Amino acid sequence: MGLNLGLMADLDQPEVLLVTRPNGLGRLAAGDVPYPFSRTRELLAPYSPGLEPVIDLTLGEPRETMPAFVADKIKEAEALFKKYPPINGYPELRNAIASWLQRRYDVAVDPETEILPSNGSREGLFFAALQAVGRKVAAGDERPAILMCNPYYAAYIGAALATNAEPVYLNATAASRYLPDLDKLAEEPELLGRAAALYLCSPSNPQGTAASADYTARALELARKYDFMLFFDECYSEIYNDAPPVGGLEVAARTNRGFENLVVFNSLSKRSNVPGLRSGFTAGDSAFLKRLTGIRNLIGPQMPGPTQMASAAIWAEERHVSSNRLSYQRKFDVCDAVLEGRYGYQRPDGGFFLWLDVAHFGGGVDTTVTLWKRAGVKVLPGAFLAQPDRFGENPGEDFIRAALVAETDAIKVALERITSVLSQ
Repeated sequence: MGLNLGLMADLDQPEVLLVTRPNGLGRLAAGDVPYPFSRTRELLAPYSPGLEPVIDLTLGEPRETMPAFVADKIKEAEALFKKYPPINGYPELRNAIASWLQRRYDVAVDPETEILPSNGSREGLFFAALQAVGRKVAAGDERPAILMCNPYYAAYIGAALATNAEPVYLNATAASRYLPDLDKLAEEPELLGRAAALYLCSPSNPQGTAASADYTARALELARKYDFMLFFDECYSEIYNDAPPVGGLEVAARTNRGFENLVVFNSLSKRSNVPGLRSGFTAGDSAFLKRLTGIRNLIGPQMPGPTQMASAAIWAEERHVSSNRLSYQRKFDVCDAVLEGRYGYQRPDGGFFLWLDVAHFGGGVDTTVTLWKRAGVKVLPGAFLAQPDRFGENPGEDFIRAALVAETDAIKVALERITSVLSQ
C-alpha cells in the first residue's frame, strides 16, 4: 500500500524508521511518536517571546467556571474511597448518563448494557481499540487496520500503534468539508475489509465541522458492510455555535440494527469544565461493550466512587452548560470581528479551536515560530496534529491551531497581535 506510518521525530526520513522499527509497540517504546505539545515546546525553545505578556493558545484545556457543587458531591461520597468501584460504574452514574442521552438526543440507551463509564474519553478511545482489533484478529485478519480522521486526536494513533494495527490517515480538508471523504473511502474495499475501526470526531478537532446525519449514516453503513467498529468521538458535542450537532446514537437508533457496530465517546471535560475530574463514557453496541468490559476488568482502571457520584450530578445539570456555550460564542464573536476575510477563517459549527490557513506566510511551522518571536503568541503547527497520508500529503502543513480557552479579552489581544504581525 505504500504506507507512510508518519509520526517520526524526523519527518524527512520515514522509510528509514519504517525499516528499523516496523512494530507499533516498538515505535511507541522508542519514542517515535512525539506529542504535539512537546514538539511545539522544542520548536520554540531557542527563541524568546517578542511581546509580553505571553498568550498561550496551544492547550485545549477549558477554563470556564465548573459547577459549584462538584467538591461538595465528592465530599458527600467520600466513604466510597474505601471501596473498589465496579468496573462498569455505579448505577447512579450510568442512569444519569442514560438520562442525559435521552434528553440530548431523544434516544433510549440501556444503562445496564449500553453504557460503560471511563476515566475521560481518552481512556475509552484507547481501550476500545483493544477489543476492536482483537475481534478482527479473531476473525482471521492478520493485517488489521485502524482508520482515523487526519488531523486526529493523539489517542487514536496511540491505540493503533499499541495494538500493532496499521494506522491509515484519512485526510480531512476543505474539499471534503474537513471530514474524511467517505465516498472515496468506499472505493477501497480491500482496506475496508481489513479495518478494525474508524475514528471520527464531531465536531471535528481542530476544524470544528459537525458531521451531518447523512454523513454519520454513511459511515455507519460502511462499518456494518465491512464489519468494523465506528468510533464516534463526541467530546465537543455541547460546544456549538448554532444547531446542536447530530449524535451517532440518534442516527443509529433510526436503523433496524440499533447501535450495532457503533460506540460513541463523550466526557465532562469540555462540556462542564472539569478536565481534571477525568470522567467520561462509552456508549452503544452492547455486545461490543460486554467484551470491552471484560478487557477493562482485567487491566483497566476504575473511576473512583466519589468521582462517579459527582459526575452523575454534573450530567444532570444543564445551566452551567448553556452558560459555557454562550461564553465560547462570545469568543467567536471576537474572532468574527478580527479575522473576517483572513486566513480562510469561517465560524465553525462547534468546538473551541481556530484552524487558520497560513500557507502564504511559510506554512504552519514557520508561522508558529514567527508569531512567538514577534508577537509572544503561542499556537500549534497544524502539521504536528496530522501525519502524511499514504500519498505523502500532510493536511495540516499550511495551518495553525489556536485554542479559544483564555479570557475573551486575552483572545482579542492575541488575534490582534497575530493579524498585526502577518500583515507586515
